[in-house]
Amino acid sequence: MSWITWALILTGVGLNAAAQLLLKLATRPLAHFAEFNADILVSSIVILSKSPPFWAGMVCYGASVCVWLAALSKAPVSTAYPMLSLGYVVVAAVSVLWLGESLGFAKASGIALICAGVVLVSRSSA
Repeated sequence: MSWITWALILTGVGLNAAAQLLLKLATRPLAHFAEFNADILVSSIVILSKSPPFWAGMVCYGASVCVWLAALSKAPVSTAYPMLSLGYVVVAAVSVLWLGESLGFAKASGIALICAGVVLVSRSSA
């Protein structure tokens, strides 16, 4: 695959990961809701509609779809799709650094296995 194809794939993965992180940030004000009902749903929609991280996350999702379509037009889906797993790595690392989440041994080991799988998939010629 060409460098532009790899750039499209990695950009799509990055935008998707950014969307996840921004949406997590946007939902922090909703954490205090202990139950789920129609009133809370309406309140949640109002809170999210006023949230810049929510809208930034939605823009990232939209952009990631556009970039991903361009990537799929150039790469075999059997190679491109597993690369989405790199999003787990990015989200885990940034969530530890930016959101203060923990990364235990089991989670770190799983991420290492994902990385190994991505390397194997990216190196395969079939």
